[in-house]
Amino acid sequence: MTRRSVQGLVSYHAGQSAELCVAAEYERRGYSIAQRRWRGAGGEVDLIARNADGLVFVEVKKSRSFEGAAARINRRQMDRICTSAAQYIEQEPDGQLTNTRFDAALVDDTGTVQIIENAFGLN
Repeated sequence: MTRRSVQGLVSYHAGQSAELCVAAEYERRGYSIAQRRWRGAGGEVDLIARNADGLVFVEVKKSRSFEGAAARINRRQMDRICTSAAQYIEQEPDGQLTNTRFDAALVDDTGTVQIIENAFGLN
């Protein structure tokens, strides 16, 4: 294995671990995880959580610090997630009227999770 492929494998597993930690935090808060790594027209949504109030589309970012993780979320990525979310909620009973929120879940190098609700500034 090359150094690059080893780094890619480590990053992949770190991302998987971060997503598991974030899913556990949402479950602790009373949500069920409806989907993991759901792929829609706009791209992949890391987690889709559900509770009685509606759906939460979650972008998970892992970095050494929360600031570093947050800096890795850009407008283009937010737009892609919103496009996929719109496709996903078409299957919901209330369709586009489904109550939704877009969160950013940041994970630092200690595995601590920080959830920023409504991180995209949308409802």
